[in-house]
Amino acid sequence: MKFFKSVQSVLPRAGLLLLVMTLLCGVLYTGVITGVSQLALGDKANGSIIEVDGKKYGSELLGQQYTDDSHMWGRIMNLDVSTFSDENGKPLLYAAPSNLSPAGEELKRLVSERVARLRAAHPEKGDAPVPVDLVTCSGSGLDPAISPAAAEYQVARLAKHNQISEEEVRGIIEKCTTNKVLGIFGEETVNVLRVNLMLDGILQ
Repeated sequence: MKFFKSVQSVLPRAGLLLLVMTLLCGVLYTGVITGVSQLALGDKANGSIIEVDGKKYGSELLGQQYTDDSHMWGRIMNLDVSTFSDENGKPLLYAAPSNLSPAGEELKRLVSERVARLRAAHPEKGDAPVPVDLVTCSGSGLDPAISPAAAEYQVARLAKHNQISEEEVRGIIEKCTTNKVLGIFGEETVNVLRVNLMLDGILQ
């Protein structure tokens, strides 16, 4: 009897505590954080989607695959057609890291093939070293950016196929380059999607 009486006395307080903590942590806290992020971070809180005239072209934070000569090429993406489709019935593509061993023969073969393809598309470079980020996947497989060296490697091709000068291409690349934090942390990166949207005249 004493046990049941003690349980009966504890349950209402436990229930009240559960309700209060649910409201505080599940409703109030998340509401405040969401509101602050919307006010302070704007588009970043919503996925950094690039939208022009009501049309969404993708997120600045996720890589997209470009393979044609008039667009800048990004990191290698391992694409897998999902069984899910968008509202128009078009299959969605997802990418992932390759998980291949750096010492493995398969990765060596793939890198050699990628180097050959890049050199064939950029004959003016001759035997110059190919930037490593153009022939390898990122850790996520969805890296949206490349190094300035990888962007510079593609300048002549982009100028030729977009019928603009190399100086214009470099100007676009400069506008899409993110510098090191405080000049010392991280690396300079070039956002591939923004470059391609500027080459297409969608972004200014």
